[in-house]
Amino acid sequence: MNRRVVVTGLGVVSSIGVGKDEFWKNLIAGKSGISDIEAFDTNDYPSHKGGEVKNFEPAKFIAKKNLKNIARASQFAIAATSMALKDSQFDIVRLSHEKTAVVFGTTMGEGGMIEEIDKHWAALGEEDIWAITISKYPCNAIADNLSRFFNLSGKSFVLPTACSAGNYSIGYGYDLIRSGIVDVALAGGADPLSRIGFTGFSRLYAMSPDLCRPFDRNRKGMMVGEGAGVLILEDLESARKRNATIYAEILGYGLGCDAYHMTAPRVSGIIKVIEKAIANSRIKKEDIDYICAHGTGTPPNDKAECEAIKSVFSDLAKNLSISSIKSMLGHTMGAASAIEAISCCLTIKDSIIPPTINYETLDPECNLDCVPNKAKKRAVNIVLNNSLAFGGNNACLVLGKPVL
Repeated sequence: MNRRVVVTGLGVVSSIGVGKDEFWKNLIAGKSGISDIEAFDTNDYPSHKGGEVKNFEPAKFIAKKNLKNIARASQFAIAATSMALKDSQFDIVRLSHEKTAVVFGTTMGEGGMIEEIDKHWAALGEEDIWAITISKYPCNAIADNLSRFFNLSGKSFVLPTACSAGNYSIGYGYDLIRSGIVDVALAGGADPLSRIGFTGFSRLYAMSPDLCRPFDRNRKGMMVGEGAGVLILEDLESARKRNATIYAEILGYGLGCDAYHMTAPRVSGIIKVIEKAIANSRIKKEDIDYICAHGTGTPPNDKAECEAIKSVFSDLAKNLSISSIKSMLGHTMGAASAIEAISCCLTIKDSIIPPTINYETLDPECNLDCVPNKAKKRAVNIVLNNSLAFGGNNACLVLGKPVL
C-alpha cells in the first residue's frame, strides 16, 4: 500500500470548453457556460437554462459508423479519455497490455436512452423499441464502451453515487494503484443533459431561473449541466520512467454516507467526511490552501458546506480560498467532482484559483473568501475537493503539489 499515485493526464468536455486548455482558459477568465437549453423543449418548466455542451463534435473522436451505437454520456467519456491519454503521452497499444482499470462515475448514466424508450413505447408500443436502444441504457455501458473503444480488458467499474461519483471513482482508482492491483487507472465521471434530471430538480424547486450564485445572499438555486472529466492515474515510479508531466499527487480521500435525508445536507456528515479526508491523507488542516467547494448555489447546500468548513478549520478558515466552478459550468452531476479535480490539478500547476462568478451580496452565513468574480493568483500546495451527493453520499479528495 506504499505506492504513490499521481495524475499524468487530463481530459475534459464541458460547456466552457472541450479539452483542458480551452476549459482552463475560460475557467480562470470567469466565463459562463450557461445558456438556453436546446436539447429538449423547456416551455413547460419555470427554468430554461443550463450548462449544455454545444460545441462538441463526437466524430472527432469516434468513427461516424460507430456513433449510432454509443450514446451521449459514453461519447463524452470517450472524448475526454482520448484527450487525457494524449495529454499523458501513453501509447494506447501499450496501455492495452498494462494492468489498466476503468473507473467511472455517473448520476443518470445514459439518461436520454430511457426517454427514447418511453417515447417509442408510448407512441408505437413495446414492439417498436429497438434492442440496441435498451442495451445503451444501463449506466455500466459507459465503462463498457470505454473498455471496448480502447481495447482494455482489465477491471471495469461504474460507481453511480450521484454528485460525488467523480471523487468516488478517483479514490477507487487511487486504491487500486496504491495496492498494486493495477498500474494505471482511467478515472472520472460523465453525465449528459437529461429531461428526467431536469424535471427532477425542477420539481424539487432547486433550480435558479437565471444565474447560479454560489455563496451569494440572493442565491436562488443550481443550474443543471453536462460533461465529462477524466484523469489518468499511475504510480509515481512509472510516471518518472516515462518522463511524464505530473500535475498533482493524490494524497488521500474520505467517504461517508450520513443517511440523514434523501436531498437535504447534514452539517455533521460533511464535517466527518472532510476530517476523514485530512486524516487519511496524513496532512494537517493548516496544510490546505484551497477548497474546491461543492457549491451548488442552493440556499441549504451552501450554508451547510460553509458551516462545516468553519467547524473543521475554525480560525484557519479565514485564510482559505474557497470557490465554486459550478457558477460557470452548472452542476454536471456525476461528472462534477471529476471536472473539479481537473480544475484542482491545474490550480496546483499554475498557482491560479478559479473564481466564483455572479457573486454580488455577502451572506453572513457564508462569510468566507469565495474568490468572488475574479481568479486569484496564489501558490497552492494542497487542495481539498468537496463533493456532496443526495442521500448524504459525500466524498472529499485531497490533491497535492508533487514532491519528486
